[in-house]
Amino acid sequence: MRNEVFKSQLCSVARALELIGEWWTLLIVREAFFGTKRFSDFERMLGVAKNVLSDRLSNLGESGVMERSAGAGRGNPQDYTLTEKGVDLFTVVIALMQWGDRWINGPDQAPIRVLDRETGEEISPVQVRTAGGKVISLADAVVVPGPGANGAIRRRFEWPREVE
Repeated sequence: MRNEVFKSQLCSVARALELIGEWWTLLIVREAFFGTKRFSDFERMLGVAKNVLSDRLSNLGESGVMERSAGAGRGNPQDYTLTEKGVDLFTVVIALMQWGDRWINGPDQAPIRVLDRETGEEISPVQVRTAGGKVISLADAVVVPGPGANGAIRRRFEWPREVE
């Protein structure tokens, strides 16, 4: 059962957290990136309780992040794979991993590395860029109302704003 605390908020961050913000959920997605497909393998790799795993996989399926299909083998094995919506979380997971390597583990203690399959080179840090490719920081960005903004958001982020 999903928590719907943020459902009424008109905020993409809040709505995304509603769906994937619980830690087991993102760890399941991470494991799927690592190639894990079977319930028992998710359980073994994560050390998560069966009921929690079942609930999170069900939520990921209902939300379209993962899909379940019949797997090969005895019994009734099920494979859980990422959909396009789930694969789009790759950047989010990599950004969290890189942040953890920088601020928690330290770059010299990173537990894993992610390499480009073709070149074998380590991937670059995730960066925010303009449509033209320029790297920008928080100081370079401005928040303005988007096409789905309501009146409150339009008033809060009208542009140009008067500088105090």
